[in-house]
Amino acid sequence: MYKITFMGAGSTIFAKNVIGDTMCCEPFHDAEFALYDIDSDRLEESYIMIDALNRSINGGKAKITKHLGIPERKNALAGADFVVNAIQVGGYEPCTVIDFEIPKKYGIRQTIGDTLGIGGIFRALRTIAVMRGFAEDIEEVCPDAWFLNYTNPMAMLSGYMQRYTNVKTVGLCHSVQTCSAGLLDSLGMKDKIEGRRDLIAGINHMAWLLKLTDRDGNDLYPEIRRRAKEKNAAGKHH
Repeated sequence: MYKITFMGAGSTIFAKNVIGDTMCCEPFHDAEFALYDIDSDRLEESYIMIDALNRSINGGKAKITKHLGIPERKNALAGADFVVNAIQVGGYEPCTVIDFEIPKKYGIRQTIGDTLGIGGIFRALRTIAVMRGFAEDIEEVCPDAWFLNYTNPMAMLSGYMQRYTNVKTVGLCHSVQTCSAGLLDSLGMKDKIEGRRDLIAGINHMAWLLKLTDRDGNDLYPEIRRRAKEKNAAGKHH
């Protein structure tokens, strides 16, 4: 039986989506899902939702446990095969207000603070301090676990785990999967989305779409460029 520990399980909708999808995979029907968070109310809400989900789509075969706060962290992690990380250190205000307002005060504007730049560095420094504790516990109680990081800034945090800890780490983000589909949709090329193949390089939120072909292997870039040029000339940028 696999054990999957979800760090930041108070992210109720995200936890529900990830764990719900995982439960639908046969090897994980009877897995243990250990929910960890430092917010008791949000942890309880997630536990109730995921327990109900387990009963409704999985026949109650999975084991759902909840673990509150740092004293319970090692218990949540002990023996885990996979550790999913989806935390936001400090809550709403630092990540959504302070990380923007301080740089703006000094003339630096940014669209979002979860990739790079000053805001991204702020967020990384806050979060690395917490993830260092995660890494120490993982190395002690589940040293063979894979750490699946969903927390931003993705490149800095995953890079920290890979360079400075012994934890096996993979950074995951859905921005790559949706990049080419969003581009084609915005240019009226929905019929090319199904079966497309793309080659992407870079880091999440800062990726370069190097190659994009349709299901038959035809290069879509000439038509993309033509339509984008027309759209820009018409002043239609959305």
